Amino acid sequence: MENLIALLIAAPLLGAAVLLVGGRRLDAVGHWIGTLLAAASFVVGLVLFAGLLGRGTEDRTLTQHLFSWIPVAGFQADVTFRLDQLSMTFVLLITGVGSLIHLYSVGYMEHDERRRRFFGYLNLFLAAMLLLVLADNYLLLYVGWEGVGLASYLLIGFWQHKPSAATAAKKAFLVNRVGDMGLSIAIMLMFTTFGTFAFGPVLGHVGDTSEGRLTAIGLMLLLAACGKSAQVPLQSWLGDAMEGPTPVSALIHAATMVTAGVYLIVRSGALFNAAPDAQLAVTVVGAVTLLFGAIVGCAKDDIKKALAGSTMSQIGYMVLAAGLGPVGYVFAIMHLVTHGFFKAGLFLGAGSVMHAMNDEVDMRKYGGLRKYMPVTFVTFGLGYLAIIGFPGLSGFFSKDKIIEAAFAKGGTEGWILGGAALLGAAITAFYMTRVMLMTFFGEERWRNRPTPSPAEPSVEPAAEERGEHAEPHPHESPKVMTIPMIVLAVGSVFGGAFFSLGDRFLHWLEPVTGHQEGHPPVSAWTVTAATLVCLVLGAGLAWAQYGRRPVPAVAPRGSLLTRAARRDLLQDDFNHVVLVRGGEHLTRTLVYLDHSLVDGVVNGTAASVGGLSGRLRRLQNGFARSYAVSMFGGAAVLVAATLLMRAV
Repeated sequence: MENLIALLIAAPLLGAAVLLVGGRRLDAVGHWIGTLLAAASFVVGLVLFAGLLGRGTEDRTLTQHLFSWIPVAGFQADVTFRLDQLSMTFVLLITGVGSLIHLYSVGYMEHDERRRRFFGYLNLFLAAMLLLVLADNYLLLYVGWEGVGLASYLLIGFWQHKPSAATAAKKAFLVNRVGDMGLSIAIMLMFTTFGTFAFGPVLGHVGDTSEGRLTAIGLMLLLAACGKSAQVPLQSWLGDAMEGPTPVSALIHAATMVTAGVYLIVRSGALFNAAPDAQLAVTVVGAVTLLFGAIVGCAKDDIKKALAGSTMSQIGYMVLAAGLGPVGYVFAIMHLVTHGFFKAGLFLGAGSVMHAMNDEVDMRKYGGLRKYMPVTFVTFGLGYLAIIGFPGLSGFFSKDKIIEAAFAKGGTEGWILGGAALLGAAITAFYMTRVMLMTFFGEERWRNRPTPSPAEPSVEPAAEERGEHAEPHPHESPKVMTIPMIVLAVGSVFGGAFFSLGDRFLHWLEPVTGHQEGHPPVSAWTVTAATLVCLVLGAGLAWAQYGRRPVPAVAPRGSLLTRAARRDLLQDDFNHVVLVRGGEHLTRTLVYLDHSLVDGVVNGTAASVGGLSGRLRRLQNGFARSYAVSMFGGAAVLVAATLLMRAV
C-alpha cells in the first residue's frame, strides 16, 4: 500500500505536465485528460482509505520514502510521504471535491479558448496541495506550500487580459509571501532547535524545549496560516481573488488553499499544546476573523464576494477550534470537511447563476431565478441551509460543536470566544439569507434592463457582440455542471450526520490529533438552543429587510458600518496608508540616510585620503636639490633629538 501514496501526487502532476507542454494538439481533449487524472487520484485515495480501514486503529500510519533530497553531514532533507488519518481526510476531500470541480469546469469553461491551459493549472494545484498534506516533514510541506501559492497565482490571474484579474493575482501572491516568510522562519527555528524537520522528532520532543522557543515557532506558524487561510491581518487578498473563474473560487475557497493553514496548525498540535501563548493567539485570530468576514459578507452585492466573506468567516471558526487544543482539533477538521461540501456547492451554484445571467455578479440585478433554475435553486438552497446550521444538515453538527468547545474553554475567555462564535452564527444566517432572497426570490430585476446606446463611448463593441449588455435569458446549466452541484448538495445534507453518528469522525482522527472532552458552563442543549435562536434572528432580520420589501436597483448609502463593510472594513485603505505609504516614506528615509550618512562617510574618507595623497605627492617633485634639503632637514632633526635626549 505504501507504494501507492506517490501515485496520489503523480496523477495530477502528470496531467499538469502533459496539458501545459502538449500544445494546441490537445485542445480538443485536454479538459477530459485533466478531469480523468484528477478522478484517478481520487480512486487511488479510496483504495488507500479502504486499506487503512482494514488496519488497527494504532497501525494506520504509512510512509513512503522516495529519495534523500539533500543528504549531507548534519543536514538530512528527505522526500518522504506520510499517510495517516489526518492526511487521508484531506486527500479524499481534495481529490473528491477537486474532481467534481474539474467536471463542472468542463461546462463552465466550454467557450474559453485557453481551456486546456486552465485544466493544466487545476491539475498543478491539486498536485501541490496533495504534496502539502502528504509531506512527512516541514521542509517538504514548504515545497507544496509554495506550489499552492504559484498555482493560485496562475489561476486567479487566468484571465490576465483583465487588469483587475492580473492585479488580484499579484496581490494574492504578495500577501501570501508575508505568511510564507513566517513558515520559513519557523522551519529554520525548528532545525536549530531539534536538528531535523521531520514531524515525528519535532513534535515528539517539544517537551525538551523552552516555552519561549516554542512560542516563537508557534507564532511564525500562525503567521503562515494567516496568509494561506486569509485570516486577520493577512486576509485582504481573498475578496479580490474572485476575479478568477468561478471554479477557481470553489477550489481555492472550499477544499484546498484556504484550508492549508488549518491543516498546518492541527498537524503541529503538539507544539501549540506546549506553547499556551501561541495557542491563545490562534483563538484570538480565529474569533476576530470569523466576525470580520461575516460583517464584510453582509454588505457585498457581488455574489462571489459575499461568499468570499463567508469563507473567511468559516475558516475563522476552524482556526478558533484549532486554537482550543485537543478540545477542538477534531471539530476544526470536521467543519473543514463539511465546509468543503457546502461552500464548494455554493460557489458552483453562484457560477451557474452567472452562467445564466451573462456573467453578471451583482445580486441587485438578479431576483426570481428559482423558477428558471430549479436544480441550481435546490442545490444552492441546501448549501445555504447547511452553512447557517439548520438542524439536521452538515453545518449544524460541525459548527455547533465548535461553539460548544469555545464555551468549554471556561472562564471569561470561554464566554468571550463562545459569544463571538454565537454572534458569528447570527450574522451568517443574515448574510446567507440575504444572498438567497436577492438571487432567487422577489421581482425579476434583470428584466427591462436599459441597454446602453451604441454611440456611448463606454460601451465596447466586443461586449455588445457577446450580448453582455442585452437582457439575460436565465436558464438551467447543462448536466455536466449540475451533477457536481447535486453531489455536493448530498454531502451538505448528510455529511455532518454521517460523521457524527457514533462519533465515528472523532474516533477516526483521535489517534493523530488527540481529543479531550470539553465541559461548557452550560449544557450542550442550551448552546444548541442559543445557536438556533441566533439563526432565526439573523434569518428573520434578513427577511424583514430583503424579503418583505423590494430590493432597490442601486444600493442605498447605508450606515457608517455598512459603507466600511463594502470597502472590506477599510482593510485596503489601512494597508495603503500604513504599509504602502509607510513603506514609501521608510524607503525614502533609508535612501537619504544611505546617501548622506553611509555614502557620506565612505565618500568623505575617500576624499580625505585623496586630498592627503595630493599634498604628499607635492614632495615628490623629481628635483635632486629638494631631496638633498629633505635629507639634510631629517638629519638635523635626528641630531637635535639625540642631543636633547642626552641633555635630559
